[in-house]
Amino acid sequence: MFRALFALLAFCPVLFAARPNLLIITTDDMSCDSVGVYGCKMKDTTPHMDRLAARSLRFNHAHVVVGNCMPSRNVMWSGKYPHNNHIEGFRAISKAEKTYPVLGDIVKEAGYFTGIRHKVEHSTPYSPFPWDVDLREEKRDDVKNAASWGKAATNGMQAAKQAGKPFCLLLNIADPHKPFYAEGKKGKLVDDPNVPTRVFKPEEVVVPGFLPDDPVIRQELALYYSSVRRADDAVGSILEALKASGEEENTVIVFLSDHGMPLPFAKTQLYHHSSRTPLMIRWPGVTKDGTVDEEHLISTVDLLPTILDMLGIASPGGFDGQSFAGVLKGEKQPERTMIFKEHNENAGGQNTPMRAVQTKDWLYIFSPWSNGTRVMSGATAGTETCRQMRVLAKNNEQVAARIDLFDHRVPAEAYEVRYDPDALTNLIAKPEHAAQVTMLEKALEDWMVRTKDPLLEVFRRRDDAAFREAFMKSLETKQMGRKERQAANNALQKPKNAKALIELGIPKSVLPGQKAVVKLKHHFPAELGEKPVQVTLKNGKGDRIKRIELKASGEGEQEVSFDIPADVTSVSFAGLVGKSINDALQHLQSKVVPVKVP
Repeated sequence: MFRALFALLAFCPVLFAARPNLLIITTDDMSCDSVGVYGCKMKDTTPHMDRLAARSLRFNHAHVVVGNCMPSRNVMWSGKYPHNNHIEGFRAISKAEKTYPVLGDIVKEAGYFTGIRHKVEHSTPYSPFPWDVDLREEKRDDVKNAASWGKAATNGMQAAKQAGKPFCLLLNIADPHKPFYAEGKKGKLVDDPNVPTRVFKPEEVVVPGFLPDDPVIRQELALYYSSVRRADDAVGSILEALKASGEEENTVIVFLSDHGMPLPFAKTQLYHHSSRTPLMIRWPGVTKDGTVDEEHLISTVDLLPTILDMLGIASPGGFDGQSFAGVLKGEKQPERTMIFKEHNENAGGQNTPMRAVQTKDWLYIFSPWSNGTRVMSGATAGTETCRQMRVLAKNNEQVAARIDLFDHRVPAEAYEVRYDPDALTNLIAKPEHAAQVTMLEKALEDWMVRTKDPLLEVFRRRDDAAFREAFMKSLETKQMGRKERQAANNALQKPKNAKALIELGIPKSVLPGQKAVVKLKHHFPAELGEKPVQVTLKNGKGDRIKRIELKASGEGEQEVSFDIPADVTSVSFAGLVGKSINDALQHLQSKVVPVKVP
């Protein structure tokens, strides 16, 4: 679809050589104010991130769009809001459903070599996505090992050099996502081989204002901050690898987190600490070392068009976001006075839609699902912190009110984040703030109209409790239908007291440059009719080499032949009933098969 746009560039190596490399580093579940230069109240949490900031342009008012991982990351690399890129929760879409370009598509078309490590499925709308290289370690991908991130960076840069192309590497550091350093079940400490360069103690912890101060909570926060330090160690490892490559001064660096810490009132929410991200960008020869932007509000929906401007790649258009490359050059963009946020589904598929608008001073949140009884099941409900808050709530009215808000929320919230960044005092009903709230509501409505948000009508009728509930019932009915279809699929995948739909007979070993034969047995009930069956050959890392699609019905056996490449040391095979992994009735993955040299 975009091939024609970049056809000229594809045959112009001179232009490729002039282009900078791109290194994107993300952390997983890290709050902005956990970083030293972003005002962390604890000493020495992030020395490497702080040094990167000293060589970058740092944004103090940057926000992600979503407070949970997969939809947040897909906004970054699509330049579209979740209701437009269709990644509203943790379900990927099919390749056929993706009607828009993403980062990997565009830079590959422009001649870049692409590599990724970790959060692969969360960073692209469908899987498997055709990155040039998956930088996972072949045997055991220990993403909590800080040194391994430098090795991954080196491997990616070397692979790009061998390909004769500039690189685009997306390195998604696994910390401080749970489990935290040395964190076992139910708050127990366990041995952890991946020790950060500094381990924090509970007595050192400064408890965020949106959480109560309690020994159990301090313990979990100490493990969190130790994990932040381990993420920082990984950043240091990556930056050292970049320096050793000799490509440092020809590489754009983008650093940020996907959302706030995985504790109540941060992750899976739209509060200030849910979305504020430590965005740093180093564009050699353009950005000035150690500069700080205090003026502009930046949204991650703007990252992709901005990256294309930095790399000198023509935009395919169709983005919800807009480039802030001018800000990187020292220019002003006066329209950047507010950002918009949204939430739709959690990892379990629960529909709890929310919309928000934020300025430097104010935050407004709309939650149509809130009816006083419906409980939001967020990613942080199972944390030791949340459990302890429920214990404390039995004898503490203030904590009880916080837990009630955590569970049930209210339809509308307004906070003056300039004075109340922890979002402790809801000002929605204060007459003295009515004009400010009205302005925020109007801004949010205009954004919903502009982006064709399906929540527009329920927002316009936000004061009608019956309409809000009817809207939610409609969403829940659709969700139930999805769950029933999934349950039916699961029943077909694992039928009780019956054979599986398909079986794969694979060779015990294969020869390089020779054919390998896979025997496919199928046992389809009559009511299933004819179905597509895909058999895939992969290399030892799990990357697809070739996929063959067959048609099958009833009982039968077919043979599928693959040519084994001469340069692989191991392969595996996969079988899938359906057109894609998202609608698969059954998905089989074989063990790794060695490629033996005769």
